[in-house]
Amino acid sequence: MRDTLSRALAHRDNDYRQIAEAICWARKVDWHSVTAATKASGTSLSVVIPARNAEHSLATVLDALGAQDTSGTFEVIVIDDASSDDTTAVAASHPVVDVTWRLPDRVGGAAARNVGTYLAEADTVVYLDADMVLPRHVLADIAVRAHPELVLVGFRHGIPYASAGHGRAVVPSSEPDLRADHRVCWRAPAGVPMFYTGQVYDQPFTGHPLDHTDEFVALGFGRAYHDWDLPRMVVTALVAVPRAAVFEVGGFDAGFDASGWGSEDTHLGAALIAAGCKVAPLRQVRGYHIDPPDAQQQWQAKFATAAERVAYFRQLLEQPAPCGRADQLAATAQRLLQTAQELR
Repeated sequence: MRDTLSRALAHRDNDYRQIAEAICWARKVDWHSVTAATKASGTSLSVVIPARNAEHSLATVLDALGAQDTSGTFEVIVIDDASSDDTTAVAASHPVVDVTWRLPDRVGGAAARNVGTYLAEADTVVYLDADMVLPRHVLADIAVRAHPELVLVGFRHGIPYASAGHGRAVVPSSEPDLRADHRVCWRAPAGVPMFYTGQVYDQPFTGHPLDHTDEFVALGFGRAYHDWDLPRMVVTALVAVPRAAVFEVGGFDAGFDASGWGSEDTHLGAALIAAGCKVAPLRQVRGYHIDPPDAQQQWQAKFATAAERVAYFRQLLEQPAPCGRADQLAATAQRLLQTAQELR
């Protein structure tokens, strides 16, 4: 009988440093430095974007992908999750998009990413949200460091939505601030149960998860830093994963459906760690996360379902660690594609 997912996590280290050192030596790069476009020669990525009512941001996100400075190749796959605005038209007409499918019924980001992963052709899949705008160097940064045993974590800097006209959003020209991500600079309040563990602190404090865990290395073997553990560092707003490993664990769990928000990426992270992957942050890989025009309303709706999703994740931790589920992912994706519309 296989170990439960929680037990498997307790036996996995996160010391990726030897792999990172070998990559840096072979590619002649520093792990956290911006990468010259020429270094990415011979690499390939599949960028998978699930999109649901993202007309306020998607064109800007795609523009940024079209402006990537890389000598490697990449494909862009957009899975439209039954949008009711102009998301479909944006995805179908933008020149950087290689593959676009529209699902007739909403299935949620987890299932949409599974479909995109099934369609992807590269060994490394970059999960990118439809509201994440990348600086020009990011795909080269990822491509030269991709490895079949690494989950490469990027970071996000949230900005309010402002229209630039012509279906585009205003985005700063400067680099996103690494410290804007909670996994880097985290302000913990007093007297409030934490979102993930339910911990309550007597005094407010500022934590630095990335710095204080030796770049996540110290989070191996199921260890935690206050409210943060290793699976929670895997955020699909911007993360690169080995496609074969995602297939092996069956992709995102089907229980994370369209009815709620959160934890599907945490569970995928846990499954990949249990399968032998290590989680490695890239400080230079960060993007601007564009809030929706109705940000406050949307966040309230999301957090209303978050506790239920975390509880489901806790249940999955006590089930056998997923493995040998490639056929299951493929079958589910094929079933959804049977009724979907291929737009490109």
